[in-house]
Amino acid sequence: MRKNPLVTSLYYHIYNRGVDKRDIFMNKADLDRFVLSVKEFNTIDPIGSIKDLMSSDVQRPERDKLQPLVSIVCYCFNPNHFHFILKQEVDGGISEFFKRLLGGYTKYFNLIHNRSGALFQGRFKSNLIDDDAYFLKIRPYVHLNYLIHEIPKNKSHLVLSSEREYDTNDFVLVSKKEAGDLLEFYENNKNFKKECLDVVALIREDRGLTSLLGEDPLP
Repeated sequence: MRKNPLVTSLYYHIYNRGVDKRDIFMNKADLDRFVLSVKEFNTIDPIGSIKDLMSSDVQRPERDKLQPLVSIVCYCFNPNHFHFILKQEVDGGISEFFKRLLGGYTKYFNLIHNRSGALFQGRFKSNLIDDDAYFLKIRPYVHLNYLIHEIPKNKSHLVLSSEREYDTNDFVLVSKKEAGDLLEFYENNKNFKKECLDVVALIREDRGLTSLLGEDPLP
C-alpha cells in the first residue's frame, strides 16, 4: 500500500525512467507501441493484452464513450524516461493504469529485444499538484520536457510530447475536456505555447541542458 494514497479528482505529476537509466525506446516502433498502450489501457474496462486487442475481431466502443482511469493533461516521452500530468478519475485509477501500461510494455519490450527482468525503476514516482503556482510551472516543464534535456540527434525521433496535440487541437492521448479547460485559461493554444516556452527558457537559463543520464531536478 502506498504511503500517501492517490486521491481521485486530484492532479499528479507521474514519471519514471529506465532501470540503470537505460533507454526504454530503442526505435520508433517501440515508441509507437508505448503510445498505443497509453491510449488503449486508459479505460476502466479490462482489455487483456495489446496483442489480444490487435488480433481480436471484436469492435471496441469509440474512445470518447469509454470511461477513463485517468485524464491526461500533458506528457512527454523521452528516450529513457517519461512524464505525465494527469488527474485520477476513479479510485485506484493511476495505479491500475500504470500497472497495465508498464507491465504490458515491459513484456513487449523484453520479447522484442530478447531480454528479461525489469525495464523501469520500480512502479512510478508521483507528486501531488496542489498549488496553482506550482501547476503553472510544472505544466510547461512536462509539456516541453524534451527541450530541457540534451537529446542526441540520433535519438531525436524517439521523443514525443503533447506539444503536437495542443498545436493542432487534435487530442488523442490528452483529455479533450482537460485540454479545453487549459486552453480556455490561456485563451488559445498560441498563448499556451508561448507561456511554456518562456518557462522552459527560464529553467534552461537557470541550470542549462540536462543530460539524459543525469538527474533531472524538478522545478
